[in-house]
Amino acid sequence: MITLVALRSYWRFLVVLRRFSPLIVAYWRDRRRFLLFGGSREVDAEAQRERAATLLDVLLTLGPTFIKLGQLLSTRPDVLPPVYIEVLSRLQDDVPPAPWAEAREVLEDELGPVDAVFDEFDADPISGASLGQVYTATYEGDPVAVKVRRPGIEPLVNADLRVIRWSLPIVKRFIDSGRAFSLENLSEEFAKTIRQEMDYDRERRMLAEIRGNFAGDDSVRIPAAYPEASGERVLTMEYVPGTKIDRIDDLEANGLDPTAVAETLQRAYLQMIIDDGVFHADPHPGNLAVAEDGSIVFYDFGMSGRVDPYVQEQIVEFYVAVANQDIDAILDTLIAIGTLSPEADREVMGEVMELAIADARGEDIEQYRVNQIIEQVESTIYEFPLRLPRNLALVLRVATVVEGVCVTLDPEFDFIETATDYLREEGYYEQTARDMAAEAGDQLQETARSLVTVPPKLDRVLDRAERGDVHLNVTIEDDTHVLDKLAMRIAYSVLLAVGVLSATILYSFANAWELAALSLGLSMPLAIALYRSFRSRKGIRARPQFTRQSMRQRREE
Repeated sequence: MITLVALRSYWRFLVVLRRFSPLIVAYWRDRRRFLLFGGSREVDAEAQRERAATLLDVLLTLGPTFIKLGQLLSTRPDVLPPVYIEVLSRLQDDVPPAPWAEAREVLEDELGPVDAVFDEFDADPISGASLGQVYTATYEGDPVAVKVRRPGIEPLVNADLRVIRWSLPIVKRFIDSGRAFSLENLSEEFAKTIRQEMDYDRERRMLAEIRGNFAGDDSVRIPAAYPEASGERVLTMEYVPGTKIDRIDDLEANGLDPTAVAETLQRAYLQMIIDDGVFHADPHPGNLAVAEDGSIVFYDFGMSGRVDPYVQEQIVEFYVAVANQDIDAILDTLIAIGTLSPEADREVMGEVMELAIADARGEDIEQYRVNQIIEQVESTIYEFPLRLPRNLALVLRVATVVEGVCVTLDPEFDFIETATDYLREEGYYEQTARDMAAEAGDQLQETARSLVTVPPKLDRVLDRAERGDVHLNVTIEDDTHVLDKLAMRIAYSVLLAVGVLSATILYSFANAWELAALSLGLSMPLAIALYRSFRSRKGIRARPQFTRQSMRQRREE
């Protein structure tokens, strides 16, 4: 028996398919110019930008679930090209609120009569988002903000998640295997993420944990939650007013220094990611405010994440390597953290990082921004497809958005200097030096052991070589099937040569032009196959060309 949810999912699938059909046809024509036949076609940057804008409009039209999907896609440079990432990063979760009567039903189902729970309640929401909306109220004499889940959102999200799962086989036809793997994992991660964001019990626990981590720090304000007036679909928090962080004129009118605000924000996120391992993951200006005393106020912890200790260590090493301009250390860290494929060409990647740092450096050698480096790394991730761990993708997004907010506050803000000072104050530089010294000691000990054990082994090998008793086993790894392709081309070439030679002999000596034509006709498929074997370009290029001009052009576009 077909359930109501299944029927809704089928109908929703048809709606989604209709909305996406222009993009599907365009991508199909990229592979087959005339849909059913014809070669592939190149897509320039302008066409990519137009398609990204179309995708943005489609996601907005399809509603809450797809808005959230677009926001998640904007953190995944291993799935989408840089142009799409740039366009989707502008996707704002700002939609008209649901009618008060519907929101009141959700609120009273969760807590009971509004008048009995709250002293006062303003029915006009102060903000509306795709999954929830926020009201102001008074609870036990305290001003509070009440976040209520959008009415009817659960069945819509469940139907859309089914649609996304059904759509994967279609989408995977237009992308390579590397990105298909990333996309499949992203679908699973998205289902988990959006359900977590709808769970206000989880948000309350994350908020409380982060608030506890900043206890005693007057530079950061995290609203307190009221568990007795909260539930799975309702979250009641302390109402903390403030000036929106990107209103620079208002900040200066209140006697606040925008540069100091930027430094406070940057240090708060360094603590969350490097020290605490739990962080607020949606730092756009709508979720950040500045109180009268200059402290940063954080709102909306529905999108939050965790960083495991190993990733924290690698992030510290990455910051230290960037500050020291140590290219090898940067690449080692990116490989260790899973951002860069170990099979990527280190020489090419080194050139990318060197050019990115040199291009962002400016007159003063220390004046460069991590955001520009991350942009180049993200671009390279798409050139070398791999799976980007979800929380690492959130960290990359947070670093980029926070840097953008800081630069809005102060165009000359030095991200690296602030991070370097923080690492030095917290003792990470000394710890890194101690770790390097310990590693060097281990290597020295291993070298000393080798000096004792290797000579006898080498002496035995030389004795066996002198007796002619040395055998070598060679295993050739051919992941890209180069040898298979070479053998195939040799076979085609030999057979084609035999066919042409036979036709020549038949025509020249036997004057049998019919048989000669038949021989040539039989050789034609071999000629076509040989030609196609040289024409096909499957997989990724081993050495993409990166230049300063191309990187600047990419950012300008």
